[in-house]
Order: sequence, then structure tokens, then C-alpha cells
Amino acid sequence: MKILVGISKAPDTTTKIKFTNDNKEFDESGVQFIVNPYDEWYALVRGIEIKEAQGGSVTTITVGKEDVDPIIRKALAVGADDAVRIDSEPKDAFHVASQIANYAKENDYDMVLLGKETINYNGSQVGGMVAEIMDLPYISNASKMDLDGNKATIVRDIQGGKETLEVETPFVLSAAKGMAEQRIPNMRGIMAARSKKLEVVEPVDAEELTEVVSYALPPEKGDVKLVDPENVEELVELLHKEAKVI
Repeated sequence: MKILVGISKAPDTTTKIKFTNDNKEFDESGVQFIVNPYDEWYALVRGIEIKEAQGGSVTTITVGKEDVDPIIRKALAVGADDAVRIDSEPKDAFHVASQIANYAKENDYDMVLLGKETINYNGSQVGGMVAEIMDLPYISNASKMDLDGNKATIVRDIQGGKETLEVETPFVLSAAKGMAEQRIPNMRGIMAARSKKLEVVEPVDAEELTEVVSYALPPEKGDVKLVDPENVEELVELLHKEAKVI
């Protein structure tokens, strides 16, 4: 089974977000970046599990400049066999999807796995775009996948329940919580990652279909009001008149 896994960088969840260039760009100075958790914990680990059970290979693919190489090495330490970096700034979702889809088409993968979204943008766009460009079936928000030969049985969460689908390879899938259990790289994996192949590939021409007008932080939280647990009437009044939730 030949598997391609999309990997992207995301700010550590403790990062204090700032913007620059008239609030049109994210200020990366002093920011600690990590592998996007949905990509690492669910898409990548499930790909590695499939390789371990059935044989094959797992390659990660990232769109970015050389500053993302440490992030890619972290993904290799988890257990991927090799990595590809498309040498281009990830300008928008369509640009990223175009780079991934072009490489995947040229290299004949059985499945393309991505996290359902990145934790910094929460767009959930790239997976569907990759599938459309490649003209392949797409399963989003998958929480479980079993394989029998080239047929996959996939469970995805839907409103009020779960949906079970069957699809034959090749296909594109976005992974959500439940797809796999997080793996922590051990020392052997970290050492091995240093020598694993990281291929840098020139980007293909692709349109930018969107542009950032501005970023803005959410409004600051207001002061907290403490209510005596014995004073239920005051609590009800505050919820009704101020919070307007009842």
C-alpha cells in the first residue's frame, strides 16, 4: 500500500497570536510551531498502522519553504519512510491542494490522507480540493478505517450519528479524532529521522483564488461575576437579563 500523508505546520496552542502588515499577515516571530495535530495524530499514524499491517510505504508531503523542515523531521520521527516538500509558500487552500494533487497524480498513490483541518485556520478545504483535482472519491471527517485488500470500510461522524462507507483505492480521506491513537516519537525514531530522505520539489503553477483582507483577534472576555451558590434567584436573573440565555 502506497500512502501519501499531508503534513502542515501550526502554532503551538500556547502561542499568543499577533498580526503584522496592517493585520494582513500572521506574525511568526518568536512562535513555536508544531506538526498540525490532525495531520500527525490521525492521518499520519493511521497511515503508519496500515503500512505495518499490510506492508508498503508512507510518504509525507508539505507545501512550504525550508523553515518547515524541522516540522517534517518530527513527522518522520513518528514513523514515515520519507518526505517531500513542495518549495512554495502555502498561499491559500487551492494553491496547497494543487501542489499536493499534482505530486500525488505523478506518483500513483493508493490513498492520500490528510487531517480534517489545521488548528490555526480550521478551513477543512484542502482535502476536498485535492480529491476534485485528482478526480478521486473523497471521504471527509473519517473516524475509523478498515482495509480488506483494496477496499476500505470507513466510518465518519455525521449530525446525530455515524455513516459507514465503502470505497476502493485510490481515494482521498480527511481524518478526524478516533482514526488512530497518538504516537510519541522515541529516541530511535528521532535519530532515524535525521537520515531519512527529504525531497524538495519545485512547485507547479497554480492560481490563488482567495486573499486575506484582514485578521482580527476575538474580543477580550469580560469580567467574571461570582454568585453565592445559595442565591439561585440572583443567578437566574443574571442569566436572563444580562447573559440572555434563558
